[in-house]
Amino acid sequence: MTDASAIEAATKRLSAALDALEAALEHRRDTDRGENALAAQVHALGSDRSKLASDLDTATARARRLEAANREVAQRLDTAMENIRSVLEARQ
Repeated sequence: MTDASAIEAATKRLSAALDALEAALEHRRDTDRGENALAAQVHALGSDRSKLASDLDTATARARRLEAANREVAQRLDTAMENIRSVLEARQ
């Protein structure tokens, strides 16, 4: 092999190695972008989860207040009905 053909072969190998390196770098960039996108999604899901948990706590507290008000109204209605029955029975 002559010096020129040896240099040409070495140049081709170097070019192929550089192409492979470039392809590996591009693949790594794509992977990093995918990981960054997933990290952003995980962060967004965490924020959504926190908001949903807060909303659930608020709704649960409201439901408890409504249940308490409902019980109080039911007791007042029972008392009012008993009073009305007593008045009606006393008039008869």
